[in-house]
Amino acid sequence: MKKLLVIVLIVTSSYAFAQVVVQTAPPQQVVVVKQKPAFTPGLRVNLYTFYAFDDNVDSYYSTTDYYNGTIKGGFQWGGGLEYMMVPQQGIELSYLRLDSNAPMEYYDYSSNRKKNTDFDVATNYILLGSNRYFGMNPKIEPYGGLQAGMAIFNVTNPDNGNSGNSTKFAWGAKLGVNIWASDKVGIKMQTGLVSAVQSAGGGLYFGTGGAGAGVSTYSTFYQFYIGGGLTFKMGN
Repeated sequence: MKKLLVIVLIVTSSYAFAQVVVQTAPPQQVVVVKQKPAFTPGLRVNLYTFYAFDDNVDSYYSTTDYYNGTIKGGFQWGGGLEYMMVPQQGIELSYLRLDSNAPMEYYDYSSNRKKNTDFDVATNYILLGSNRYFGMNPKIEPYGGLQAGMAIFNVTNPDNGNSGNSTKFAWGAKLGVNIWASDKVGIKMQTGLVSAVQSAGGGLYFGTGGAGAGVSTYSTFYQFYIGGGLTFKMGN
């Protein structure tokens, strides 16, 4: 009987002690570590609409070989395909077009006098560049970039129908910000400069009554712009 009582006492004591240990033991803390999803290189489609400003051009070789005037600004549009290699860096192939006019004073050999003509000018830029992003928060993405490529000019003299074209080296620089309205769609605000080196003169002439002959000297063309557009993240 005593042995039975001892066994019951030991079992009861053990159970009570276990309850005390369970009740007095401090709760275990569970630490959850969240990892950012790995960056996946992806493609962006950029659409641009800008206002381009005027730029003066002039070239003087002699009293019978010169021109001066203004390449007018206006509505400039285009687009780009941008490959995001890392979160802060993208490579973009872009196209921009500007249809404007260029009122010029030049010397006309055929009439042996100076003349004024308002030429029609179509400018096409094809540029490859690098964009550097500076992430402030997930919704605001400032950036800057440099570009290089070519400018293709088409000039028509409306007085006589003469036309000519030329391809020149071009470069550009830009600053802007993407404001993301959603995970896939953002609004672009951008300003910048595009320049065509020795774009007027040489193969692209203002003289002798029209494009195609006359002026053999050069003038570099600079055009500032301001505007914006849309950007789209493609894929998942």
